[in-house]
Amino acid sequence: MGHKVNPVGFRLGITQTWKSKWFGKKEYAENLRQDIEIRNLIMLRWRSASIADVEVERSANVVKIIIKTARPGVLIGRGGSGIEDIKNFIQTKFFKSNKKQNLKIEVQEVKNFEESAQIVAQNIADQMEKRMPFRRAMKAMMEQVIKNNTIKGVKIEMSGRLGGAEMSRREWGSKGTLPLHTMRANIDFAKATAYTTYGTIGVKVWLYKGEVFNKK
Repeated sequence: MGHKVNPVGFRLGITQTWKSKWFGKKEYAENLRQDIEIRNLIMLRWRSASIADVEVERSANVVKIIIKTARPGVLIGRGGSGIEDIKNFIQTKFFKSNKKQNLKIEVQEVKNFEESAQIVAQNIADQMEKRMPFRRAMKAMMEQVIKNNTIKGVKIEMSGRLGGAEMSRREWGSKGTLPLHTMRANIDFAKATAYTTYGTIGVKVWLYKGEVFNKK
């Protein structure tokens, strides 16, 4: 069996940065668990908003949650009511006992969805749930992504009972170059799950955005 390495974890501190930014000693495990739960709940509850990433920054009494989305209007809502809903939901779910904890929500817009592996993966998963033929969805998405000038290469892999087949299998397609062993290569990687009537289908997306020679 091949020992596959997560392209994002492989490049942490080189071309990629951490999704959680804070320092903790005794409360490290608790904060980390809380960050993962917050991230998963936001991605699941506001799935229709095409969320690319959720970052958490903590200081003494402030928790700042940065949500990167392709559809900021869905999250913000009329007059910012959507932001208040997210804030109240997280406050009651995670910080009900800690009244001193100040929670801030920031929404950042992702201009081009093709530049986010998470949005691309989620988009394909949504098409699978709508019973779109998997090969057509895969090829159409690859062609759309590669049209973006910042993307030098793309690979999409799907696994499960594709097309409702009896036996699960793995299918993949790629366009352009994808240097997975080059550490200075800026590669965005994400996974998504499609929940279909005949079982779950896993979607993996790799996007190569060129080489990073000097950190900004």
